[in-house]
Amino acid sequence: MVRPENPMLHPQAQTLLQLMIDRGVPPMYTLSVDEARRTYRERKPLTQPAPPAVAHCIDLEPGSALAPPVRLRVIYGEAPSRSALQPALVFFHGGGWVIGDLDTHDTLCRQLALQAGVVVVSVDYRLAPEHRFPAAVEDCVAATRWVHAHAHALGIDAQRLAVGGDSAGGNLAAVVALALRDGPGQEVFGALRHQLLIYPATDMRRVAASHTHNGQGYLLTQEMLHWYHGHYMGGTERDKDWRASPLLHPDLQALPPALVLTAGYDPLRDEGLQYAQALAQSGVRCTQVCFERQIHGFILMGKVLDEAHTAVALCAGELRRALRET
Repeated sequence: MVRPENPMLHPQAQTLLQLMIDRGVPPMYTLSVDEARRTYRERKPLTQPAPPAVAHCIDLEPGSALAPPVRLRVIYGEAPSRSALQPALVFFHGGGWVIGDLDTHDTLCRQLALQAGVVVVSVDYRLAPEHRFPAAVEDCVAATRWVHAHAHALGIDAQRLAVGGDSAGGNLAAVVALALRDGPGQEVFGALRHQLLIYPATDMRRVAASHTHNGQGYLLTQEMLHWYHGHYMGGTERDKDWRASPLLHPDLQALPPALVLTAGYDPLRDEGLQYAQALAQSGVRCTQVCFERQIHGFILMGKVLDEAHTAVALCAGELRRALRET
């Protein structure tokens, strides 16, 4: 990885990228899938704050008493109570649909639960290449439906839900909202109050200008995106399927209000902006905020990037307004 000389990049991000170069950190696309997953987990304590203490946290396994469709982690910022049901965010982790898990995003989910005053249900959807598109979509839709159906048992208000995620997870959150709007069981869609889309991938064709402008030197590169795409999609034949590319859905009307957060030196920057603009043009209330000096993935890196904390607080504030103040 060659770091471009860019005086507008946040100095802390510059330091991080240079440190990775100096230490010879191998690009993810040069690793096997198993090596990439292990490396991603091992990097967590180097850039992420320690997971903050929360009121309660439980992992639910398929086949358990509640029998979720996939493994879930339920994080309570406030103590659960069936007499005082809490709103919830169903969260889908990033990692290119190939890497990442409940643990890699545990700190962010706990931060959101505490700061927004919501229950965060983190979804351990199936990963590619073992399970290619649309397996992750199917898991995330099923998990969201399951949370709604079992809300009371979890101490969750079934009428105050949000979907959200970062990167690949932001893609999945946008797709889940569309799938619930267009699919059977409108009571689940009717419960969605918000979409939290953190630097989401919205167009599998990868044709936005930011893929060229930011495609080298800023951690997430064109080669990495190609690696993720190949493992998840297997080819380009289904790139225009809206379940992969929500930006290409012909009708974005009547979706829940959204916050779309982007980073200035992210190849996905323009995809997020384009999706926010398309939502707004379709009559959906949507706020788009770009952290101009930051790189892809920065919201997880609060140990080394101060603006990560600002971004978390922004996301939590929008969640609180959408779920607790309406």
